[in-house]
Amino acid sequence: MKFDDYARSYEGLHKSSIAASGEDPAYFHDYKIECLRRRGILEGPLLDYGCGTGNLLERFARVLDEVHGYDPSAESLREAKERAPSATLHSEIDSLPRGHFALAVLSGVLHHVPTRERRDVLERVRASLRPGGRIVVFEHNPLNPLTRRAVAMCPFDDDAILLWPWEARRRLRAAGFRRVSLDYIVFFPKPLAFLRRFEPHLHMLAIGAQQMLIGERAAAP
Repeated sequence: MKFDDYARSYEGLHKSSIAASGEDPAYFHDYKIECLRRRGILEGPLLDYGCGTGNLLERFARVLDEVHGYDPSAESLREAKERAPSATLHSEIDSLPRGHFALAVLSGVLHHVPTRERRDVLERVRASLRPGGRIVVFEHNPLNPLTRRAVAMCPFDDDAILLWPWEARRRLRAAGFRRVSLDYIVFFPKPLAFLRRFEPHLHMLAIGAQQMLIGERAAAP
């Protein structure tokens, strides 16, 4: 997928693909920030790996002193710089500092990575984390039929290979992460927003539209 082709139209295409939820993309970006905050792991230095046009990066930069974003799409990074001018941006993966970050977030990234390359991506992210640092992976949940429908309708997801939850957890462990947890998130569309207060208690139900995995880099002996 060449995201340079979609950088300027990303917001509109994303909004169209999630129309069934009744929400705009900002709701889901804020939702993810709240997931991190609720678990007490929103800390820096932070790496937004696959930051795209900077929707999450912008929010991280509002609350953290040191935020980095990586994306191979130059056009997307130009958009990200406008949204988060204080962030340090990287277009080359080798420019990421090693052993530096307290938290690395991959939001909707891995399903665009060819399956044979996923372990390499996760190992590179692990190398960028300090001992005890955490990785958080947000991914679509293919067990949810509405999620599969939204992905099928989204032009920039035409190369997507969704990760089954058990596969995602296995891949994090294989890449060297420990204490890997899996939660399901995003359950109710806007017409049922009055039920959203119960969502934190539903995290083990595999019908959530998204999955959230957390892993930890082992501390140095």
